[in-house]
Amino acid sequence: MEKIKLIAATGNKNKLREFQQIFTNICPVEVIPAKNLVPDFDPEETGETFAENAWIKVNSLYREACRDIGDCIILADDSGLCVDYINGEPGVYSARYADDEGYDHDDIANVNKLLRVMHDVPESGRTARFVCAIAVKVVKDGSTYDIEALGYLEGRIARVPAGEGGFGYDPVLYIPEYHMTVAQMSAELKNEISHRGRALVNAVEKLKEII
Repeated sequence: MEKIKLIAATGNKNKLREFQQIFTNICPVEVIPAKNLVPDFDPEETGETFAENAWIKVNSLYREACRDIGDCIILADDSGLCVDYINGEPGVYSARYADDEGYDHDDIANVNKLLRVMHDVPESGRTARFVCAIAVKVVKDGSTYDIEALGYLEGRIARVPAGEGGFGYDPVLYIPEYHMTVAQMSAELKNEISHRGRALVNAVEKLKEII
C-alpha cells in the first residue's frame, strides 16, 4: 500500500514521532511537518476551546498548502491544563498563563503563577486534568472528511513541582494512581496514558472507517 501523506500542524519532534507510531498501525504514512510546506505557518489561535484552536490550524493548513496535494491526512492538536477550582483555567491560555505578568510563553512562570493561585486550596479542591483535542481532515479521492477526538488525563495540582521530565505543567499535575507527577514518569508511561495519546487513539478508531 502506498504511503499516505500525514501533514502535521506541528514541528515538535516528539509529537511527530508519536503520530508516526500510532498512525502506522492502520496505514503506512509519511509524516510531513506543516512548515515543510508553509515555512511561516503560525495561524492565530483565537478559539475558545481546544477543539476550535485545533480546527483553526487544520483548516488554515488545508487552505494554504493541501488543497491541491491529493490524498492526505491533515492533523492538528491543541491541549492544555484545566483546573476545576479556577473554573477550568488556564485552559486554552495554558501556554500564556503568566504573560500578563510580563512573561512570554514561559513554562516556569506559568507553573509558579498557578501554584500561587492554588496556594491555600485544600486537597479536595485541587482536581485538574490535561485535555487534548485532535482535529483531522482526511482528503481522499477528491472528497474531504472531518474527524474530531478528545483525550483526558485526570489528576490534581501538587503543592510543589516534582520531576525533571516532560514540559509545561507536567511537574505539578500529580496522578494519584501512579503516585507521581507527569514529570516523574518515564517517557513510555507518559505516552501510554497521556491525554494526547488517548485523543490520537480515539481519532485513529474513527479514521479506520474512512481509510
